[in-house]
Amino acid sequence: MKVITIQNLTRPLEHPLRAKYCNRFACQFRGLMFRRSLLPDEGLLLVQSRENRLESAIHTLFMFIDLAVVWIDSAQRVVDVKLARRWHPLYMPQSPASAVLELPAYWLHEFKIGDQLQFDDET
Repeated sequence: MKVITIQNLTRPLEHPLRAKYCNRFACQFRGLMFRRSLLPDEGLLLVQSRENRLESAIHTLFMFIDLAVVWIDSAQRVVDVKLARRWHPLYMPQSPASAVLELPAYWLHEFKIGDQLQFDDET
């Protein structure tokens, strides 16, 4: 699976994040369900085929950890940020998004609506 690095250009991170790039149904369906923990800089980027609210909605059923969730539009700008508690049926962004970044919960305060992000392929 492809891994990318993510930088916040608006509020630079001390260390870039690494996220698995997930654009296939099976990968998105599985997501982070049943994971008991994540590495400190580990995340999952769920990439949608188009930008909208419903397709970028997530659930945290079968999750054993809380997540920081960052919704991102096609211009790689943050459109919403939420703390997603485990075993919650639905989280939907306030604005259309084309990608969802799921991270350990303590990353929540590193992202704000309007932040410009940059994705780079890892080599």
